[in-house]
Amino acid sequence: MNFTLGLGLLLAGFLTVEGLREPSFSPKNHGAVSRDQEQQGRRAAQQLARRNVGFGFELYKRMASTGPSKNIFFSPMSISTAFAMLSLGAQNSTLAEIQQGLNFRNMPEKDLHEGFHYLIQRLNQKTEGLQLSLENTLFLDRKLRPEKRFMADAKNLYNADSIPTNFQDIKNAQKQINDYVSQKTQGKINNLVKDIDPGTVMLLVNCLYFRARWLHEFDPKSTKEEDFFLDENRPVKVPMMFHGGMYAMGYDEQLGCTVLEMPYFHNITATFVLPDKGNMRRVEEALKLDTFDRWKKLIVRRVVDVSLPRFSITGTYDLKKTLSHLGITKIFQEHGDLIRIVPNRSLKVGEAVHKAKLKIDEKGAEGAAGSGMQTLPMERPLTFKLNRAFLLMIAENLTPTMLFMGKITNPTGT
Repeated sequence: MNFTLGLGLLLAGFLTVEGLREPSFSPKNHGAVSRDQEQQGRRAAQQLARRNVGFGFELYKRMASTGPSKNIFFSPMSISTAFAMLSLGAQNSTLAEIQQGLNFRNMPEKDLHEGFHYLIQRLNQKTEGLQLSLENTLFLDRKLRPEKRFMADAKNLYNADSIPTNFQDIKNAQKQINDYVSQKTQGKINNLVKDIDPGTVMLLVNCLYFRARWLHEFDPKSTKEEDFFLDENRPVKVPMMFHGGMYAMGYDEQLGCTVLEMPYFHNITATFVLPDKGNMRRVEEALKLDTFDRWKKLIVRRVVDVSLPRFSITGTYDLKKTLSHLGITKIFQEHGDLIRIVPNRSLKVGEAVHKAKLKIDEKGAEGAAGSGMQTLPMERPLTFKLNRAFLLMIAENLTPTMLFMGKITNPTGT
């Protein structure tokens, strides 16, 4: 059964640093969101979701600056969730860096964590046509004694499971973690952890798993091999899918790009942005929340003939390097203040790897009911052909939450 598949994964390893720290104050007990707080949680989640879009665009621009011709694919939601949970254990300048770098600044800690709690509950769903799950897991050295309040908040607010692990036996610890990641990602990511640094005492895994059907599927019989143009108009052959139907589409004259939305089942939408030839950099430099809001306003439903390459893409990123350009450094250093995790030991994040995968094909599922025919008005269809570099965003509409973001410069590459 073929689905459109997206997957985000963040791995953070914690290392002990020699020396002791004096205990500091404990965080407020955020607690789980009660029914009476649901409306407040929803408002916080909506504010948080918008901030996450802004963070995603800033991170995207940093990634794009290192290689204009590279494919990019990552999950802003996966990264934000993992580091927000870590911020439960941070204080002082280390906490301030996380809040600033991930666009959480000036948002009360209580609202931040309750907002993530609401988003996690809202996003975890499994229905016909959609499987979406966001999970956090802490692998803890058996000898580590983390703060009870940190563990309680991680569980209550971020639904984080904790798994005892013997990090002195690195080989078995590595196998345990890799087996877990493989199982949680439906076998899509195997052998993620290749080396565990000596001294590791805690390891965080965040998995965002997304599997969905197009609301209006492509007919595999219409897929044909066509040219996709790389930089300097060098063509590569790709399987080009085709579907004619009603889509929300518009042209941004200010930036010179065409925007089209394609719906999945259950309030998930893929937004494709196709810059005019030679205009990718201009569009990338303008990526921000206001631009995304403007695109939402200029698109209207119309008959469109859509041509989209069938492709699979994987993005793997060293977040220590990437996030440092957004001002997040102390959490990776010996003097990072994570004392709210373990009061009498100094911790740092030794490794932070983000991996995301996406597969887009015609059907999404075999024998999908109610996803075939559309009644179309009698008008001449517009053409939207993704045969050169384009941007892609996948979002949950109701909150709204940016699940994935990327750029496809070569559908035949990784």
